[in-house]
This record gives sequence, C-alpha cells and structure tokens, in this order.
Amino acid sequence: MSDTTDEQLPAQGHAKIVYNGPIAPHWEIRAISGDGALMDGFRERVTARLLLLPPHDPQFRRNRERVNRDGERERIYIEWDLGYEEDAEAANSTGGRRH
Repeated sequence: MSDTTDEQLPAQGHAKIVYNGPIAPHWEIRAISGDGALMDGFRERVTARLLLLPPHDPQFRRNRERVNRDGERERIYIEWDLGYEEDAEAANSTGGRRH
C-alpha cells in the first residue's frame, strides 16, 4: 500500500494568467505545458471566473483563490502576472503553487 498524496504527485500542467489591462478582455490564460484538453478545460473555467474582474475589484480576490484551488485539485501550477509587483504576503496567500 502506498502513502502517495496529491501533494507528492507531479504537476499535470502549467498555466500563466496575465492581466491585460482595464479594457476587456482583462485576462489571458496561457497554457505553458500540459495535456491540451486538460488545459483547455482549465482555461474555460478560469475565464468564466475572471472574465469581467480587474485585479482591484473585491470579487477578484475570492475568485483568484477559487482559481488557485482549482489548480491544486487538478495539479496545475499557476503563475500570476498582474502587471505589477505584489507584496510578499499577498503573493504567498494567493499566488501560484507548485505541486
């Protein structure tokens, strides 16, 4: 019997989420690596969560956490590029995570 957990399994993909600015669409979700179908499905879900939300919108923080949890569940490493440097505390609490 194995004690393997999701945290010990390798990432299945890598996505970079880029803020394009104040004019919609605000976000570009780039698949860096991973199965095409997996990454296309992930891109659709992320787009639905972030479609009309700029980073300064209060709903963005909640939806960013949801996107990060989706990535953890699917073992997709997420990299965020908001176009500005985030402070270390904010980046650690809501930034991408390696699996």
